[in-house]
Amino acid sequence: MEIPNSEKISYTVLFLISFFMLFTFSPNPLSANEAGAEKIIKEQCTACHRITGEAKSRFELRAPDLMWAGVKFKRPWLVSFLTGNEKNVYQKNYRWDLSRKPAKHIALSGEEAEAVADYIKKHLVDPRVKKDAIDLSHFTELQASFGRQLFIDHSCTGCHQIMDNGKPMGGLQSATFFDSGKRLNKDWILRFNSNPPDFVPHSGEFVADVSGLGLHYITGFIATEGDDSFKFYEPWKSEYFKNASSKRGKVIYKEYCAQCHGASGAGDGPAASGLEPKPAVHARMALDQLPMDYLYNVVYYGGKAVGKSHYMPYWGLTLGEQGVADVIAHMRETFRGGSEVAAAPGKKTGPSGVCPQPRKTRKAPARFQNMKNPLSANSANIRAGEKLFMKKAKPLACAQCHGKNGDGQGALGKALKPAPRNFTCGPMMKDISDGQLYWIIKNGSSGTGMMAFKSLKDTQVWQLIRYIRELGKQ
Repeated sequence: MEIPNSEKISYTVLFLISFFMLFTFSPNPLSANEAGAEKIIKEQCTACHRITGEAKSRFELRAPDLMWAGVKFKRPWLVSFLTGNEKNVYQKNYRWDLSRKPAKHIALSGEEAEAVADYIKKHLVDPRVKKDAIDLSHFTELQASFGRQLFIDHSCTGCHQIMDNGKPMGGLQSATFFDSGKRLNKDWILRFNSNPPDFVPHSGEFVADVSGLGLHYITGFIATEGDDSFKFYEPWKSEYFKNASSKRGKVIYKEYCAQCHGASGAGDGPAASGLEPKPAVHARMALDQLPMDYLYNVVYYGGKAVGKSHYMPYWGLTLGEQGVADVIAHMRETFRGGSEVAAAPGKKTGPSGVCPQPRKTRKAPARFQNMKNPLSANSANIRAGEKLFMKKAKPLACAQCHGKNGDGQGALGKALKPAPRNFTCGPMMKDISDGQLYWIIKNGSSGTGMMAFKSLKDTQVWQLIRYIRELGKQ
């Protein structure tokens, strides 16, 4: 039966009205999730946490405030925490004056945690925290180590724990920073660090006396700690180095470096006479063989930054990135005088340095003298020590000074006074205890070119010592 045109029009109108009402008045799935998240927060979270209001003392709260949580926490960590897959941030109770046992947090389902995290991200936002207030795109690994040291120097570890040599270090009174880079947003960290009492007044929060640069370093350290996905900037791979000019660098060397290192790099500049240890003799070094990261760090951040003499200034702020790149280009092109001395005729290996060496190395404190290497002399430990010695030790591989054969004849070694230790000298090495070697590697040796390798873990130091012992058997 054919439907009259008038009825066709009516059916069409009815269909269009129904279609319009379906998409106008049907619940939006996202809105439903948001409503469910809001219900969870109001019924469960606010039993302990506040989500509105002004900052109050910790001693007036039951748990940390969440009114700024949307700009504080990284979403992946927050979802993981809400589903019960993260360790408690407070190893003691947040209100440590009431209890010293950590409170057990409620766990949500994955779907609930996702919805709550999205709600928090959208609605619990603190306008004081400015987006991209800190730029970490040029943040380097060495800068993170500066921030870490400032964190320690300014007593932050009195309350917060960080990892040190594979073990927790610091007080248990407040939040841990083991994985702070996974947990906290960089912009919130910066704003909090700028004045912690703004967020928890009269609660023991500490205002540190640091410069703007120091604040940048500490914030960057916290924002990257434990975050393996963060890629540190490597300035020696930047456009500045691609466009480096040895000609410009020669002028910079004359204007700045020659006052200590001398016009020809002989270490005889006008300032050298009053310095001990003496400036490096660049003319006797194979600077073209040194790693770029080491050269950049020692020029830009100064000798102290890499465990060398504090007499070497940090030139980065003076010369800028391009100036540093230019002067390094000049140094690498000009100073190539340190090829390693060959072994004695007729010997494939063996000492080519002085043996025994006259030394005045300071003795380690008594508590180190009786230390014994806890690692066995197996091939795995020796190979690991060899890799550190040849390439991986930071700030500089041991072979650069001590030589590939361990005889003290490395690219840098020939310019150092006293000369680097000749590890192939068996009669001398047998009288040096494991503890003495450990202490020197960790702390350096004042008055010599031996830098401190504080970043090496204990296991790595003992592996190095295992390898060094093998050199003395040649």
